[in-house]
Amino acid sequence: MMERFAKSEHGAAMVEMTIVAPLLFALTLGFVDFGYAFFQWNAAAKAVQVGARLASISDPVVKATVLAAAAPTSIPGAPVAADAYPAFVCKYTGSTGACNGNSSSFDANAFSRIFRGDTAVTNDNACPALTGTQRPGMCHFFPGLQRDNVVITYAATGLGFQTRLGGPIPTIAVSLQNRSFQFFFLGGLMGFANINMPSMLSTVTGEDLKTSAPS
Repeated sequence: MMERFAKSEHGAAMVEMTIVAPLLFALTLGFVDFGYAFFQWNAAAKAVQVGARLASISDPVVKATVLAAAAPTSIPGAPVAADAYPAFVCKYTGSTGACNGNSSSFDANAFSRIFRGDTAVTNDNACPALTGTQRPGMCHFFPGLQRDNVVITYAATGLGFQTRLGGPIPTIAVSLQNRSFQFFFLGGLMGFANINMPSMLSTVTGEDLKTSAPS
């Protein structure tokens, strides 16, 4: 009887499946997770492109009067040289928005238009649904995007001339910070840590900046 038991192959398939199944599931769920990570990468790239485009045709996040006063005016008509004024880096830290650390020069409504498009202005990370012909903002292209992930920079790169009626022409860069790829299956089942997303960046010329931002 022991000899027959030793030669029996009953249950061999179950044992083999038990050994192979974890690897099979890990590979399958890994493909799903990395596919979703690729989607997040594309969504982030599109979001910064849209944000840069909106920033170039909207009120500047650094208030227009602050931006205009930063450019030199001593020689009317002379070029505004590169680095003629310090770059303004505008972003949220928690619930406070500031440009170069100065909250008084930060225009929350202008930031909201870049982040949310034409939807309602709110003082949080909400991304209201679009209606009618409203233009989308960054959050509509990258679900889950937070305000403090977005950095908008206005810099002098040698464009425009002093005392220009519409103010200086900055180069605008929109980038993302502190954003991680989200891994659901691998993170939950295998403790796979989220990976920091490389900084996304899109740069444009402030072609038609409005000057109606409050001082």
